Amino acid sequence: MKNAKYQYDSSLQSQNPISQAQNSVVTAHNAVTQARSHPTSQMIEQAETAVERAERAIEQTEFCDNQEPIDRAKEDLAEDKANLQSLTPSEEL
Repeated sequence: MKNAKYQYDSSLQSQNPISQAQNSVVTAHNAVTQARSHPTSQMIEQAETAVERAERAIEQTEFCDNQEPIDRAKEDLAEDKANLQSLTPSEEL
């Protein structure tokens, strides 16, 4: 079962800036989760890239009317970013 915290209401099927930002946050969350499970330099770098992309996607929603889902996405991303910053690469085999 997926983490309900990262399931966003997407009533529109089209890719609008809000849904793109939400999808980017979910992708970043998955990358951070993988990096936490396997903290190699490569996995951490991939997670950092995903977080940066999510931050840029959120920036694209600045002028959208409905900021509530964006605020939730920002909170989720901040938590993942903090988790990522606490990682140190393990020895790669």
